[in-house]
Amino acid sequence: MSLSANAIVTGLSSILGADAVIAEAERMGAYLNEPRKRFHRAAAAVALPPNVEAVQAIARWANENRVGLIPQGGNTGLVGAQVPLLGNEVIVSLARLDRVRAVDTAAGVMTAEAGVILENAHKAAEAEGAMFPLWLASQGSARIGGVLSSNAGGVNVLAYGNARELTMGVEAVLADGRIYNGLNALKKDNTGYDLKDLLIGAEGTLGIITAATLKLYPLPEDYETALVNIGSPEAALDLFQLLKGRAGGRLNAFEIIPQIGLDIQLRHAMLDADPSAGPSPWHALIEVSRLTGNVPGLLQSALEAAFEAELISDAVIAESLADRTRMWSFREQMSECQSKEGASIKHDVSVPIAAIPRLIAEGSAAAERLAPGIRPVPFGHMGDGNIHFNFSQPAGVDGKAFMARYDEAVHEVIYEVVLKLGGSVSAEHGIGQLKTGLLKQVKDPVALEMMRAIKTALDPNGILNPGKMLG
Repeated sequence: MSLSANAIVTGLSSILGADAVIAEAERMGAYLNEPRKRFHRAAAAVALPPNVEAVQAIARWANENRVGLIPQGGNTGLVGAQVPLLGNEVIVSLARLDRVRAVDTAAGVMTAEAGVILENAHKAAEAEGAMFPLWLASQGSARIGGVLSSNAGGVNVLAYGNARELTMGVEAVLADGRIYNGLNALKKDNTGYDLKDLLIGAEGTLGIITAATLKLYPLPEDYETALVNIGSPEAALDLFQLLKGRAGGRLNAFEIIPQIGLDIQLRHAMLDADPSAGPSPWHALIEVSRLTGNVPGLLQSALEAAFEAELISDAVIAESLADRTRMWSFREQMSECQSKEGASIKHDVSVPIAAIPRLIAEGSAAAERLAPGIRPVPFGHMGDGNIHFNFSQPAGVDGKAFMARYDEAVHEVIYEVVLKLGGSVSAEHGIGQLKTGLLKQVKDPVALEMMRAIKTALDPNGILNPGKMLG
């Protein structure tokens, strides 16, 4: 990049106006401070385009001047894709592109701009008697563009799929400022490559998503939710198979959580009451949707069968919205609660569902051999194979010293187990700047060559999220 920071601010201001450009370091904090506080580079400026045409103008200018652009939504990403790597890039915030352009319940689609907050997308769909079923713990701040760029998953992947499967079309600004008009609501369109699937999950390295056509579903009449006590991940796997057979597509979520996660939250008063039926080695949070015409009680009858089969030892079925909210708060606070106990080492991995018990057993044993006293806290989406395999520091030790000695080593042993089981080292959080080196180690060389060729073809000057994903 040849332009100075002052020249960048001047150039952006001429395109957007000075009020839409943040140049002062003290005002950039909200855009630079990502959730895990792992990345601490400055940006040349933050641009706040008000519409798609302004995004196009920024891209044309940046491409001509070789200025790196980082698309940013709600800044909730966990691998550093949305914050600077080099220290001289421009963050392009899509926050002002926040219109829901259309909701068509007859066609089962909603068109939303990239800056729409996920929770607001939910509300817009529900106001028309429909549902957009992608639910994340960060849905109050995550924005549609970031959700799609990271191919986010969440707790409803089991029934509805991840972001890619919930998207019918996208609109995106390319590196040279051209617009890809890919918004459509067609269920069948065999006219060549599916370009939207390149852009979704690309973390802004191939184009800046500005809007998307999203799938809507009938709004459930109600939910049946339960928190059950189980003895082991093996029993959880058998329970999942039983419920899948009985509930089919109505089984929205099946989350597995260890007792240590509940202990931490209760110890630090993160819950107003214990949502469980009592102490248990493991808990499973299960939810079944009930559409109009469905007979209630499906989950209860399934759990009765599970109890008879000795797959569960006890259960609590939510009898109110407050009960359901408390159960889901327990699950959604699992990542946050570990910070209360000091340092933690985190992994977002996936394996075939049948291999989850082996992943947890072999991964925990490997980490405990390496770092005696380390506390495994694996939890997550049992129904789709995505486990957040986290570890809390041993109680009473110095957190910084622990991380300095064990962080890299624990990653190494866990990824070794994951790959041996045929899994992925990044299930739903992406690559960003955190895992670029790891991607080069584990990705098929031919696949990497194809990815680099696509990047070069769409962004020959390398201005889109430079250094991210492919390094």
